[in-house]
Amino acid sequence: MLNPAGKRHKSNKDWLVEHVNDPYVQRAKQEGYRSRAAYKLIELDQKDRLLRTGGVIVDLGSAPGSWCQVAARKVGASGKIVAIDLLEMQGMNHVEFIQGDFSDEQILRQVEVALGGAKVDLVMSDMLPNMTGVTAIDSPRAIYLCELAAEFALAHLKPDGKFLTKAYQGPGYQEFFQQLKQQFKTVVSRKPDASRDRSAEIYLLASGLR
Repeated sequence: MLNPAGKRHKSNKDWLVEHVNDPYVQRAKQEGYRSRAAYKLIELDQKDRLLRTGGVIVDLGSAPGSWCQVAARKVGASGKIVAIDLLEMQGMNHVEFIQGDFSDEQILRQVEVALGGAKVDLVMSDMLPNMTGVTAIDSPRAIYLCELAAEFALAHLKPDGKFLTKAYQGPGYQEFFQQLKQQFKTVVSRKPDASRDRSAEIYLLASGLR
């Protein structure tokens, strides 16, 4: 029988094999995206028309920057993207990056300065906390990040703006879904093909402020 350390080692090895063989990982390398997550946003955009030329976008939890890459190609030089993450992110054209915690008042002020008073077409968040594998712990922490992102979106979106967030299907998910339905005119769930089947992640898209 493997000891706990052995189990972790096997799990890490299995993940590495899966990652290396992942077609989206291979495609991201070929097409110059920083991570496979780019294809989640590409699919969501194709279905729900999230990105447009000249759009104003805020990307919460942006590192390593694959969602910014997708968005920047769509909004172009006439658009504006403000990206925020605790981790450092390599710069790119048409993206203003702010390193810090978006729930911090000083960071929020930096975001507002970067927006220059403009209201936002799309707030998108691909954030999840560091996962423990214990649903009772992971889900509330993930939903808390969703709630913070929603609070930011409500304060900064245009009346017809959209809020896209990764969520975790577990305790608190249904309550958060119902909360969004009270705050937005339309709320739908999406599971992109690039999202691994075994993952409990799902994306919620809320449109139009009530």
